[in-house]
Amino acid sequence: MAGLMLQGTGSDVGKSVLVAGLCRALANRGLRVLPFKPQNMSNNAAITPEGGEIGRAQALQALAARAELHTDMNPVLLKPQADRTSQLIVHGKVRGTLGTGNFREGRRNLLPEVLESYARLAARADIVVVEGAGSPAEINLREGDIANMGFARAAGVPVVLVGDIDRGGVIASVVGTRAVLDPEDAAMIRGFIINKFRGDPALFADGYAAIAARSGWRGFGLVPWLAAAARLPSEDAVVLEKTRAPSPSRKLIVCPILPRIANFDELDPLKLEPDVELAMIPPGTPIPTEAALIILPGSKSTIADMAFLRETGWDIDILAHHRRGRAVLGICGGYQMLGTRIADPLGIEGEPGEIAGLGLLAVETELGLDKTLRPARGQALGAELAGYEMHMGITTGPDCARPFALLGNRADGAISEDGLVIGTYCHGFFAATGLRRALLARIGAHSLGHDHATVVNGALDELAEALERHLDIDGLLELARGFQP
Repeated sequence: MAGLMLQGTGSDVGKSVLVAGLCRALANRGLRVLPFKPQNMSNNAAITPEGGEIGRAQALQALAARAELHTDMNPVLLKPQADRTSQLIVHGKVRGTLGTGNFREGRRNLLPEVLESYARLAARADIVVVEGAGSPAEINLREGDIANMGFARAAGVPVVLVGDIDRGGVIASVVGTRAVLDPEDAAMIRGFIINKFRGDPALFADGYAAIAARSGWRGFGLVPWLAAAARLPSEDAVVLEKTRAPSPSRKLIVCPILPRIANFDELDPLKLEPDVELAMIPPGTPIPTEAALIILPGSKSTIADMAFLRETGWDIDILAHHRRGRAVLGICGGYQMLGTRIADPLGIEGEPGEIAGLGLLAVETELGLDKTLRPARGQALGAELAGYEMHMGITTGPDCARPFALLGNRADGAISEDGLVIGTYCHGFFAATGLRRALLARIGAHSLGHDHATVVNGALDELAEALERHLDIDGLLELARGFQP
């Protein structure tokens, strides 16, 4: 078996995309390749066939590797919620919470299970491509680490460090990482990759050589800015701040960026539609009055995000939008916010309590201990629906008599009496061509009708081709196969 780990000089340096591109490139070479991330912190999650949760990035990487999703690909998933705590998912299932008081010790105790997952993957693969989290340079988090060097040393996996030249200071970030690391940690790093380069590579030749000389690590390539990455699902909330400005020539769809927003990548298919403009609205910015549709997204802490929505004045904007005869769509936590009341008697999200919703749907929600995790297939708005459910809570009320979807013999969601407000527990349905077309038709927008899975697969192939040209993949394979700690 062989393993190779990509760690970064910081967050959002492109590790997830590079791992996905490498998985596709290696799969195209005929290798059995599987992705792995020991610990992920994200509110974007995917459902595996066995009904577990893993990070969306690992789901994309599995697609790149042409492999079926499995909880072993991301054995520890932390989902941030209110009160400085994170819901702890281990091997796809909720195990409790981690907070400031038990974070380090809680992580350390999970290392044996992380190593077991890695061993199972390695036993059925020619190579496992591992993604780190954040940066090993965060030495304040080294104690109890299972995401970066703690895993690499325990598993005996060589590391290649990724630096982002687009953000500037890449020489200092790579060489500085070398300087702050413990010598035994630094010994696990055997090379570096410079990512997101724009312009003539010859201009960075001296800088590339300086990094190699000062770090003592081998360079494995200078990767250009990869336009195809924009067609892939985004995992990090960081990208929410990089959305284009609305265009007056298109139907405007807006989504408020709630503090605990979850699964926002499911809106990605809308970005490729020429007749609509998707705008992510940051806190402190009013919802534009010209919006044709407001989407309330999923949330990891619905009551806290409902309170924030009211504090920032978005509730006034949404109610005014509805009075103007415009459409509102709530997904999962957003669906719960559209109702009259959200109750948390057991303190699932924090202190026990309840909060009034927007009152746009005649439904109310009570949160409970059971978490629904399952694929969703059926019919909605006269079209095929394919997606997944991932929620805690039961929603009931008169408007449920007008469901959004029929999933076999189950009804899902609710539609208001005036037809302007829709709520659903289904995620991922914008990827379904027919249903996306039907939803856009309700706001007078035309759908291009593209198949989103085809778009994503095409982008992965482009990434693989680019990495074959710009990375020393043969050298990376040699490192993975011959590494001796």
